[in-house]
Amino acid sequence: MTTIATQQHWINAPEGRLFAQSWTPSGSEARAPIVMLHESLGSVALWRDFPAQLAQATGRRVVAYDRLGFGQSDARDGLPDLDFVAQEAVRYFPAVREQLQLASYVLLGHSVGGGMAAEIAARAGSECRAVITIAAQALVESHTLAGIREARARFQESEQLARLAKYHGDKARWVVDAWTETWLSPAFANWSLDSTLPRLSSPLLALHGELDEYGSAAQPARITRLAGGGGHCEILPGARHMPHREMPEQVLLHIAQFLKNI
Repeated sequence: MTTIATQQHWINAPEGRLFAQSWTPSGSEARAPIVMLHESLGSVALWRDFPAQLAQATGRRVVAYDRLGFGQSDARDGLPDLDFVAQEAVRYFPAVREQLQLASYVLLGHSVGGGMAAEIAARAGSECRAVITIAAQALVESHTLAGIREARARFQESEQLARLAKYHGDKARWVVDAWTETWLSPAFANWSLDSTLPRLSSPLLALHGELDEYGSAAQPARITRLAGGGGHCEILPGARHMPHREMPEQVLLHIAQFLKNI
């Protein structure tokens, strides 16, 4: 088994510091590293063992960071703007790229992180070698909103919020509201990646659980159909919204095969 070195990083970004961690296998210098973008309730810690497994499976350095307001990164004032998906590409990711000296990279985004990966790649050109989305959304559909409404009701329970506070501290309520109140806002209803995906020049792999509670199979189908660099979709039988946690071996195999010649 390849030796993997881990390192923590602090990144100075607009409005505060971002926490990041990297997993670097020996001999990975020649391959573009993978940068991971977490979901709406996510953080570096909530990726659990997956970054290390990903580094082992691909032989690439893996970098994950907490978006501003999440995990160990600084808190932020107010809920995100309605264009927060695109803002991640414009306002925050450049600081990650520059301070971690990422000349080229592969982007991997889970859920809304997949949309952020697409927004970054659309602006990056050849700097971005490939995009991988897991359970990503390309538009707001009724299936997505129904799942979010159910989640919002669950997080009215103090016990559920306390579980989330283990990862986000006193930012936990902000994290929930930043997700539910933004996505459920009528002003967000017309959000989509339709104008973003055709601007991708890198190849794309979309992984999606057959039973995903926050997006139907129409989501990855749309992502791959519109991807300007070409896209491939894999529907994972029996998986829900966390396939990298539910069936990591299958997910890792798909990713390793996709990246084999990149």
